[in-house]
Amino acid sequence: MSSYNGRGLHGQVVDVVGRRIVQGDYPQGVTLDLENLQSEHGVSLTVIRESLKVLAAKGLVDARQRRGTFVQPRSSWNLLDPDILTWEITSANLPAKLDQLAEIRAIFEPASAALAAARCDEHDVAAIRAAYAAMESAEDPADATQADLDFHRAVLAATRNDLLERVEMLTRSLFAERDRLVHQHVDPGKALDLHRALLDAIVAGDPAAARSASELLLGRALADAATTIEHSSPGDAAAGSAPRTQKAS
Repeated sequence: MSSYNGRGLHGQVVDVVGRRIVQGDYPQGVTLDLENLQSEHGVSLTVIRESLKVLAAKGLVDARQRRGTFVQPRSSWNLLDPDILTWEITSANLPAKLDQLAEIRAIFEPASAALAAARCDEHDVAAIRAAYAAMESAEDPADATQADLDFHRAVLAATRNDLLERVEMLTRSLFAERDRLVHQHVDPGKALDLHRALLDAIVAGDPAAARSASELLLGRALADAATTIEHSSPGDAAAGSAPRTQKAS
């Protein structure tokens, strides 16, 4: 389930080709021309083949003798793969994706906050405090995003429930994208008091207060997402993505 963290040319090929498949530039059933990909990216055929192995592990492509490497139907994709979740985000579907994320968070975050308040130890509290301090001192949207993500991960870790931590892993890429966009348009300091209230409730070992603080924080998150969507430019959701090229033939 982990995101592919390849760097350099190998990682670039995975990102570009994977994004094109997910966003429909390479449609289902199309056979990828490895020599064209090699020429386009200026890499060896070995790099192309290794990159396609990564995409095959995500269910995006398959390879057969005489047919070559071809794009798999969406039903074969690992839709919970963090990279695929990220590649699916476009300016057109961003509102729907943020709505889906909000629904998932509403289901597990208040209950997780309550569990964290009931089960946390001093190490958990230290991690949550450190993340909150990083939120307070963040000087730019990137720092604010990372600190916000660290805060919520620390809360989930304090639940002592491995499966809940796995749920966070599934939503991590979309959560990160949501935070990246929100912090470009909304002052992260406006939510600090709500995060502080959640921290205080967990430190006090008060599950009911932690649940309530989490629900208030989620309400603020919904408002911030609405503001973000209202003010986002068409290219915001695709920031950092590779330029499109012609579809494979």
